[in-house]
Amino acid sequence: MPSWKIATVQMDCKLKDRAANLEAIRKHLHEAAAKGAQLAVFPECAVAGYCYESKAEAMPFAETLPGPTTEALSIDCRQLGIWAVVGLLERDGDDLFNSCVLVGPDGFKASYRKTHLPCLGVDRFTTPGTRPFAVQDLGGLRIGMNICYDGSFPETARIFTLLGADLVVLPTNWPEGSISTITCLMPARALENHIFYAACNRVGEEKGFRFLGRSRIFNVNGELLAASEDDRATIVYADIDPAKARDKKVVRVPKVFELHRTNDRRPELYGPLTATERD
Repeated sequence: MPSWKIATVQMDCKLKDRAANLEAIRKHLHEAAAKGAQLAVFPECAVAGYCYESKAEAMPFAETLPGPTTEALSIDCRQLGIWAVVGLLERDGDDLFNSCVLVGPDGFKASYRKTHLPCLGVDRFTTPGTRPFAVQDLGGLRIGMNICYDGSFPETARIFTLLGADLVVLPTNWPEGSISTITCLMPARALENHIFYAACNRVGEEKGFRFLGRSRIFNVNGELLAASEDDRATIVYADIDPAKARDKKVVRVPKVFELHRTNDRRPELYGPLTATERD
């Protein structure tokens, strides 16, 4: 099974300027493709910006799906033979969603709506996603899409794993105060599921928030493959082998020290995880 070169595009975004952001995204997509990337991941809300003060303020910068962003990216992805995951704001009737789209050589393939919403930025006014988690097959690489705070909930990555994902991608807007999330949670998601994990954060400042960058890509052992260690605009690349994610059996010493991250589960004991009662 061939490896895939993936890229996380750590970029700044301009609040309320979809045209400028989309132009920058397309430029970076061409740059990533020129370096051999087959999949490029962009930050959360990369098209519209994040720090809105109300739903009414954000709604004019949301779009239906498919829409103008997916139409423009379809042209580039077809020309370049690349896949792209891009964060944006989605409008569906009166609902506003923090979403990301998956676009490839054949056009718009799928979208994901952020499921877990923090009290931060536009997420204070968006509707939580309710669609079942789904894995998308890019033709040799199977991915699951989460957004930012979703990565703090291990259930999401585990579901993607059980659905056959090789890689989970996480467009994010990590601001100051998120260092522990960056350094601890993402490698744990990769290790506990024996999958690759790619988190793409933005940089720059918006409405008093400074975003930390530090995008990173982890292998199936939770080890760092590639990373940015600062808040400057850059593109982080790594080669990943889907076959390694699909072989869940870890053999340290045959018949003496062996692990299987999915077969060793005890789901009959996990009932409290699905309890809906809250304090």
